[in-house]
Amino acid sequence: MRRIVVGISGASGVVYGIRLLELLRAAAGVETHLVLSDPAKRTIIEETDWVVKDVEALATHRHDNKDIGASIASGSFKTDGMVIAPCSVKEAASVAHCLADNLMTRAADVTLKEGRPLILLVRETPLHVGHLRMLTQLAEMGAVILPPMPAFYHRPKQIEDLVDHTLARVLDRLQIPQALIGEWQGTNRRPPRE
Repeated sequence: MRRIVVGISGASGVVYGIRLLELLRAAAGVETHLVLSDPAKRTIIEETDWVVKDVEALATHRHDNKDIGASIASGSFKTDGMVIAPCSVKEAASVAHCLADNLMTRAADVTLKEGRPLILLVRETPLHVGHLRMLTQLAEMGAVILPPMPAFYHRPKQIEDLVDHTLARVLDRLQIPQALIGEWQGTNRRPPRE
């Protein structure tokens, strides 16, 4: 059984975290541990038709963000990685500065100190130099900075295609099999339309 911690912060783009939970739930042999920030609960209501309790029900286990004594707050609790999707600049900065002032940032800190994959879908634009330095610091600490930037070479038809493309990259990083996108096979050199 693989254990993945999923954090959902209050940044715009909660659809990434929700869809990730759906994909992990459908994956064979994956146990999920969910932490929602209070702003995430509000963003879920603002941006989606989901109800918070239904999002929580997608996870195998749910943890209160104030419970810094939860299992995922300890390095002795073995996990296969953590994803914060979306990741607000505030949560990223808390992780970069090792604040561990709530369960989400404590679990992220533990993930880094134990040498496990920490993937941050940082949702902010534009980025100023302070953001960029902080993201560099996180990368130097071992985090994977994976901003949910849309790709268009796969010719997306709807928002879900863009979300799934990003999450396929997340699943690949966690070494969880996915069929959302295939390996790049090179360009298709069609003549341009006139």
